[in-house]
Amino acid sequence: MGKVAVGAAVVCAAAVCAAAALVVRHRMRSSGKWARAMAVLREFEEKCSTPIGKLKQVADAMTVEMHAGLASEGGSKLKMLISYVDNLPTGDEKGLFYALDLGGTNFRVLRVQLGGKSGRVVKQEFDEVSIPPHLMIGSSEALFDFIAAALAKFVAEEGEGFHPAPGRQRELGFTFSFPVRQLSISSGTLIKWTKGFNIQDTVGQDVVAELTRAMERIGLDMRVAALVNDTIGTLAGGRYTNQDVVAAVILGTGTNAAYVERAHAIPKWHGLLPKSGEMVINMEWGNFRSSHLPLTEYDQGLDVESLNPGEQIFEKMISGMYLGDIVRRVLCKMAEEAEFFGDTVPPKLKVPFILRTPDMSAMHHDTSPDLKVVASKLKDILEISNTSLKTRKTIVELCDIVATRGARLSAAGILGILKKLGRDTVKDGEKQKSVIALDGGLYEHYTKFRSSMEKTLKELLGEEVAASILIEHSNDGSGIGAALLAASHSQYLEVEEP
Repeated sequence: MGKVAVGAAVVCAAAVCAAAALVVRHRMRSSGKWARAMAVLREFEEKCSTPIGKLKQVADAMTVEMHAGLASEGGSKLKMLISYVDNLPTGDEKGLFYALDLGGTNFRVLRVQLGGKSGRVVKQEFDEVSIPPHLMIGSSEALFDFIAAALAKFVAEEGEGFHPAPGRQRELGFTFSFPVRQLSISSGTLIKWTKGFNIQDTVGQDVVAELTRAMERIGLDMRVAALVNDTIGTLAGGRYTNQDVVAAVILGTGTNAAYVERAHAIPKWHGLLPKSGEMVINMEWGNFRSSHLPLTEYDQGLDVESLNPGEQIFEKMISGMYLGDIVRRVLCKMAEEAEFFGDTVPPKLKVPFILRTPDMSAMHHDTSPDLKVVASKLKDILEISNTSLKTRKTIVELCDIVATRGARLSAAGILGILKKLGRDTVKDGEKQKSVIALDGGLYEHYTKFRSSMEKTLKELLGEEVAASILIEHSNDGSGIGAALLAASHSQYLEVEEP
């Protein structure tokens, strides 16, 4: 072989060696980055850990806070609001009742004809109305006039099969899902608007009086029999179909719980004890917090940057508004510290709340072999394309960590309520059933969240007790539940009772 050929071979071999070294360095660099990304994920997973022992501590803390909130106003982070609902539906209710459900940019009006034990809900109709944006920031009178006009139009369309009893005033259940200081079953003052409403002259006013005046201005003869929130509506709807319902939980965009308490177990109640001996308590459990909650740096970051720092800590760990953003925050850290998505951090990944919980749920439930749902969500929402299957599998795992923690904490909260009611054990010879009515989009649509929560509750209770506890989906509590509460608090009840 000539000198030139030898030289060329040497140069060629050197080039191959250099290229191979570059590949090795790139692989080492890649595996180093991957190891860093995995370290971020494993540390997060460890901090989110919810062993049964910890969940029992959370449940005990919930029970302690419930006692404190019932003892005195401001005695706990849990408000434990007295709802003045002391009669839940029994199934005997008869007649025509209306409901108005105002909880966001739309409201619903609903009517039901109740037929007592045999007929139950004979017939129902509803209509949905959008609130024009200018009315959400205008005057109180303008908003309630608009609502009353829609209600009057709906009443005017009362058709075949809907019969008000002769000579009786129509009665309405009003679901008002904004913070209210309840004064009686049919009155309450607005503490503050949320969800994009900002009408200053309503704050501090009785919302039932505002609606009543608006109905009077247009000659609509209707009485508000009950003012409730959506959680209490869910409890009423659940109790109507099943007398063993003792509590209701909403797991949706936000979260809350309500339950039936013995009236004499409420030290802060100074009124006459109700005849039923019971009182529904609106816990406002989203505001629960405890040193036992597995909080991470990502939860703290979300809280600090939220509209209500330091508030609703439990809600920020378990509800639909926030789960997707916790996933985004962890991915952001993996991108910043370990180049998880390449050399630069994808700009969209830095946008708060861009990744919504329904998108997280779709990725979590992806069963395609190449995880194409995950790929399309990353591309469409975060503008991240060309991800490896390994990367997509890691994202599914992250969704699982966040959803599982939220689901298990929800189960611990439910155990806290059962403990307060003394229903977390089985007494000899007793066959009592305890039913929890559940509603909300997170519970209804996020299958893995729901099954994890139900499985965890069984684990916490043990087999014997779990057999006596049921979870039932109580759909549309905020609508039909309000109409049922109008029926169970009707002004004509006394007249009918023997």
